[in-house]
Amino acid sequence: MIYSVDVRIETPVHDTEVTDRVTDAVANVFPDAEPVHEDGRLVSETHSLDAFSDVLHEQEILDTARRVFLQNRTDEGFAFSLKKQAALEGVVNFAVGEPDELGEIDVEVRVREPDVESFIDYVAPETDEGQPVDPVREYGDRFDPEDEAH
Repeated sequence: MIYSVDVRIETPVHDTEVTDRVTDAVANVFPDAEPVHEDGRLVSETHSLDAFSDVLHEQEILDTARRVFLQNRTDEGFAFSLKKQAALEGVVNFAVGEPDELGEIDVEVRVREPDVESFIDYVAPETDEGQPVDPVREYGDRFDPEDEAH
């Protein structure tokens, strides 16, 4: 199945922060995103969450991710926020409760095809005892742009 999504990633860059570290935090969990600096913010866009999905699989947090995505679902997509400091370490930690003083990484996903729930199933499939049940994609099957064989 072909998936068509637009992912917008925004995070504030405060005067006390090193811009490159904020860029690294976003790139660690969204390596396919292309960052642009805009008025004290880092804004990135991508059209794939495959690498992000791989991190969710590696950390074995598919159930948590799925719950967050479904709670924040609309007819057009879903949104979520991540802790910036955890992302700098390459770890996905969903932001809940009180906002961090440096701000979070805010992610908005607009799904054009097929539908929102099918895309959530693709990124964070349902699990049984932590193992994906009938996954739409295999973990780690994304194209690696660093791989010279392609």
